[in-house]
Amino acid sequence: MKVWIPHEEGRTLLGDLPFGVELEVCPDPRSLPSDPADLRFWVPPFLATARATEVLAKLTGLEVVQLLSAGADTWVGRLPAGVQLCDARGVHDAPVAEWVVGATVGMLRQFPAFVRAQAREDWAYDEYMPTAELTGARVLIVGAGSIGRAVERHLAPFEVTVTRVARTARPDDDVHGVADLPELLPHADVVVLVVPLTEQTRGLVDARFLAAMRDGALLVNAARGPVVDTAALLTELAEGRISAALDVTDPEPLPAGHPLWQLPNLFLTPHTGGSVRGLLPRAYRLVGAQLRRFAAGEPLVNVVENGY
Repeated sequence: MKVWIPHEEGRTLLGDLPFGVELEVCPDPRSLPSDPADLRFWVPPFLATARATEVLAKLTGLEVVQLLSAGADTWVGRLPAGVQLCDARGVHDAPVAEWVVGATVGMLRQFPAFVRAQAREDWAYDEYMPTAELTGARVLIVGAGSIGRAVERHLAPFEVTVTRVARTARPDDDVHGVADLPELLPHADVVVLVVPLTEQTRGLVDARFLAAMRDGALLVNAARGPVVDTAALLTELAEGRISAALDVTDPEPLPAGHPLWQLPNLFLTPHTGGSVRGLLPRAYRLVGAQLRRFAAGEPLVNVVENGY
């Protein structure tokens, strides 16, 4: 059974593999290590773009695509019939939750402004004090999956009040539906986005969404860039009514000269929420377990069905 993985380190991180697994390293789909026709199990590069899917036509024996990312939007709808698509749900929960908490604390406590003041050698106490605080804040988490639950756990020590939102309401789990957002947004100090990118969530955060946020609220996007209407966000941020922390943008990468770069009430990181040193060990533990399930004819986990 031929298997491609994108990292040489993966060979030792996968654990014991079933007899007959032929493991090859393919860090770039534009340079294939062997005949692609007999590949059965493929692990594409982390955060691969749509360009990586161009090789699919050559993978005529492919049965499984196992992603290293939690998001599968690049791959949904592009795989041939009969090929299972699995995401890395669970692998990124803790690091993304850490990013959300760090970015939120940093923005509420004005860390980016103080970094700019430090570069000017300016003791800017009067200009930026007092700051807001996370302790006791009202946090709206849009996305009630495993990352959303991890964010809630990481926020717990700050004694925040959390409101959960998912695609559909689940009253038994105290989860609101997206339809409730107009009533919920005006009461939130912090709005955290951790939804997958689908046709239903693309452009979810539009002008109406942003207008419903209370004055001084913080928008935190750890989901995907196109979940937010960039033009609408630019308008709100330029007016200074709200602030934002973004790990993702639309377009991405954000080009030089884009107006988002210059906004003082925006903290921006280059899609690094899940890029931590522990990523590969956690990710390849999942891949190894999936390979063992596949070789044994057992059902795989994290199967992406019907575009989420």
